[in-house]
Amino acid sequence: MDNVLAKIKEASAYIESKLSAKPQIGLILGSGLGVMADEVENPVVIPYGDIPHFPVSTVEGHSGELVIGDLEGKKVLVMKGRFHYYEGYSMKEVVFPVYVMKALGIGTLLVTNAAGGMNRNFAAGDLMLITDHINNTGSNPLIGGNIAELGPRFPDMSQAYNRELRAIVSAQAEELGVKLQQGVYVGISGPTYCTPAELTMMARWGADAVGMSTVPEVTAANYCGVKTVGITCITDMAIGDELEPLTHEQVVKVANETRPKFISLVKASVRAFTV
Repeated sequence: MDNVLAKIKEASAYIESKLSAKPQIGLILGSGLGVMADEVENPVVIPYGDIPHFPVSTVEGHSGELVIGDLEGKKVLVMKGRFHYYEGYSMKEVVFPVYVMKALGIGTLLVTNAAGGMNRNFAAGDLMLITDHINNTGSNPLIGGNIAELGPRFPDMSQAYNRELRAIVSAQAEELGVKLQQGVYVGISGPTYCTPAELTMMARWGADAVGMSTVPEVTAANYCGVKTVGITCITDMAIGDELEPLTHEQVVKVANETRPKFISLVKASVRAFTV
């Protein structure tokens, strides 16, 4: 456990050595959304491979670098590409960057992802504000001995997605005229897409969208006291009895098409966040 703390300290110290000011807000960008990092002004770009103990992203559409600089008047740290359980990383490795963000002084985290829509009122290309999540990955990043310096043994998850931050994102969407759905995100391990029976089951649980990320990072953020909000790009409809074949290329294509309104909403939200 002490080894984990040492690794966090080494990684955060390396990043901090490259910066003139500490970041205030963290952003984790999902499939096809990494280009938003190009909006960051005065950027310091650090490849994941240069950071001590950082994993390296292996998924198409995930570039694998930190971009740190100014966005809408705030100091931000952007993860241009994230890590996934299905890549073979442990859950603890997947969430390691969240602990590094906390060590750097970040207190607000905005996560984005691409997901399949299970709510029949949704359509491909919609954006969804995540109100809550269901962990159907089969694991949890906090399994094992607790590290008291990071957080409590049994963390509260009643506001996994912070209400105040959600209200800010909703208000910005309304002001921009961006249609924003709201719903529950269910996280699965992947890498396979779901069977029709699995989708039907999870829809009956009350899930509105399904994806292969986000749940671990949000769990870790709540554990270590980072306020979190999440926005999903609905890239396809995942209705059990209407399921069509799906490829990752299709997911990225829709994410790319949705990018302009997604970027506008994220930037407006960052501008409105208080830090």
